[in-house]
Amino acid sequence: MTFTAPKIDEKPASTIARAAPVPVQSGRPSAWRRLTSNSVASFGLALLAVIVLIALAAPILPLADPNITDVAHRLAPAFSAGHLLGTDQVGRDILARLIWGTRVSLAVGVAAALTAALIGSAIGLFAAFYGNIVDMLLMRGIDMLMAFPYLLLALAIVAALGPGLLNAMVAIIIVNIPFFARAVRGATLAVVRADFMAAARLSGLSDLEIVATELFPNVLPTIVITLSTTVGWMILETAGLSFLGLGAQPPQADLGGMLGDGRNLIQVAPHVATIPGVVILLLAIGINLVGDGLRDVLDPKLKSGGIARALAKTAAAPADERKRKLSSLPQPSTATVPLSLRSLETHFLIGEEVYRAVGGVDLEVKPGEAVGIVGESGSGKTVTALSILGLVATPPGRIVGGEIAHHGEDLVGAPLARLQAIRGNRIAYVFQDPLTTLNPLISIGEQIAEGIRRHQGLPRAEAMRRAVALLEAVRIPDAERRVGAYPHELSGGQRQRVGIAMALANDPEIIVADEPTTALDVTTQAQILRLLNELRRERGAALVFISHDVGVIAELCDTVNVMYGGRIVESGPVDAVLGAPRHPYTQRLLACVPELGRAERRIDPIPGLPPATNALPPGCAFAPRCHLADGKCSVGEIGLETIGEKHKVRCVHAELTAA
Repeated sequence: MTFTAPKIDEKPASTIARAAPVPVQSGRPSAWRRLTSNSVASFGLALLAVIVLIALAAPILPLADPNITDVAHRLAPAFSAGHLLGTDQVGRDILARLIWGTRVSLAVGVAAALTAALIGSAIGLFAAFYGNIVDMLLMRGIDMLMAFPYLLLALAIVAALGPGLLNAMVAIIIVNIPFFARAVRGATLAVVRADFMAAARLSGLSDLEIVATELFPNVLPTIVITLSTTVGWMILETAGLSFLGLGAQPPQADLGGMLGDGRNLIQVAPHVATIPGVVILLLAIGINLVGDGLRDVLDPKLKSGGIARALAKTAAAPADERKRKLSSLPQPSTATVPLSLRSLETHFLIGEEVYRAVGGVDLEVKPGEAVGIVGESGSGKTVTALSILGLVATPPGRIVGGEIAHHGEDLVGAPLARLQAIRGNRIAYVFQDPLTTLNPLISIGEQIAEGIRRHQGLPRAEAMRRAVALLEAVRIPDAERRVGAYPHELSGGQRQRVGIAMALANDPEIIVADEPTTALDVTTQAQILRLLNELRRERGAALVFISHDVGVIAELCDTVNVMYGGRIVESGPVDAVLGAPRHPYTQRLLACVPELGRAERRIDPIPGLPPATNALPPGCAFAPRCHLADGKCSVGEIGLETIGEKHKVRCVHAELTAA
């Protein structure tokens, strides 16, 4: 169809009603909250905090002198008078030596780990950044160190320098530098060729500034994880050297030395060796668990309120809570309708903030119908589509209201097994970016056949034959040979065709296409749209097509739903909505569309920006940007009213927009 963009008569700025700006606060959880929300890390933090605080308080605690001997009371058992944990083979108080020894072991382990991390990370960063001769020289030196068993190398270094705690620490630092250098170099290589690095060079930053401001923050999580595991390991290594008599020298106490002193008394006085061994174990456990929590603190995905691994199904409020609003609405018969959304609400719960990405969407998809959803970025189109199949990441996503009925069955309340039987089978999804959707390590034929085998139970050979037929159906040339190709061997348009083939693999009754042509050139986009429409009509499938391009919606769809601020503001047949739009937002969208043959027509961008979904204004969300807005637009709930046959609009000025 063709449409003519409406003329917008602007009001003077002084007459346009503007809603008072709503202060927007960051909903991101603090670093402390992200750390403590990890129950395992919280346990490790509490355990480590107790040990560290006791060790730091050693000078002020009422402890006996750890070096005073009392042979008359040697090997006293635990809970003896004046000796809570007993005494060792020369009568020294075990509790005092344990606390002072823990203090020494912690100081040596942390200092050695930080020094090794600093030197090793610098080597890894500069080796990967400069490459060539610098990388070769630095990493060959690291390889030489790693050629020796690290414990034997530490023993050799201590033997050369002489026994002593400081010399043991130097040996531990040297043998652990290669672990940091290798880990950091590997992480840096994955970053150093990224486009933002080229942008940093173009901005005129020096090499040192690029390493400090661009590289280092990206590899910091790797350094922290390596450091957290190495601290505990270094405490064990220092204890091992002291156990062999090469670390702390008598009468100085450390955990390894105490363990070594008690190794010959394990049968007559097991507590002498067992107690420091238990402390070493608890230290290592606490440090490793805290390191796992620190990884969560540094992960940018977790900073934004997400999680490292989403659940297999979007979380939802209880059915009675979700459907409370539906009880007052008419109960349509949805058994014969393939898909029906009623008052769907999907929120993102990030910290104390609630982002209302979808704020009450009603949508109906009939057999064989093409339904379009159009709107600006951030209007809630993709979240609505992902909610249909429970693919919104949880946390932070959660369906808090409404229902998603598939032939009358509420998919929101369906068990995961039932939802998995529908995904890719009765309802298929074409994602926006096929490069990230397709698995880079599996051939495209295997990826198509995987869904066929999962839902139809066919043997591999038959599934692969079906895959070849599907590739031919989506116009992939030489399909029999290309079925073994990997995604990186295909062009962007071919990868998108593979995505469509995967969606069609099980003859679904509904295809949800989420902006499948956004990243493609105009020619390829037209081919993909024509192909998708032809295949849909041939197979009798309904289509939910999401786009921000009004022209594409006009060409492909039967009905259109215009979304803004998480709600549908206008819906109806394409001819009615795009031919005679009644909502000011729809008019504004059409005014932004260039028209061939009318070079004199001015393209009018929509003033202002879409509202933040955690601070939506009252009334109409579009009011702060609307040329018709007045006081009535910012009060109460504005419903979606019918103004013509199947044409609905959410606007108090619908009678004014008719002109």
